Amino acid sequence: MRAYFEELSWRFDDGFDPARSISADEEELSPPAGLLLLATLHGEPAGIGALKFHDDGPSDIKRMWVAAAARGLGLGRRLLAELEARAAGHGARVVRLETNRSLAEAIGLYGSAGYREVPAFNDEPCAHHWFEKDLGQPV
Repeated sequence: MRAYFEELSWRFDDGFDPARSISADEEELSPPAGLLLLATLHGEPAGIGALKFHDDGPSDIKRMWVAAAARGLGLGRRLLAELEARAAGHGARVVRLETNRSLAEAIGLYGSAGYREVPAFNDEPCAHHWFEKDLGQPV
């Protein structure tokens, strides 16, 4: 998580302070409220992805990140697919996320994975783009 925050700090125009961002703390990312996935490569942390569950609404994808050394291997796409599967398994019909304009790779990934840009659904100060995806769950 520290490496993720450090990268955001140098990539975002105004830096990144997790205390100013919408919360995604340990309690929110632990069952039954949510979950945190850790991907490893050769026994080392290589990526993270988190979900926040909501009983009567979309699940929120948070903290998607792949270490620079693991990029280009499809890890981000696999993390995203697993988060979607976990959200659907929890009963979510829609997943949503927000991202910063400086994260072009993430924006490209979300578009190619079927996410559509939607109006802002929260007041995340670091976000410039909001996306959602219909998981195709029955009503």
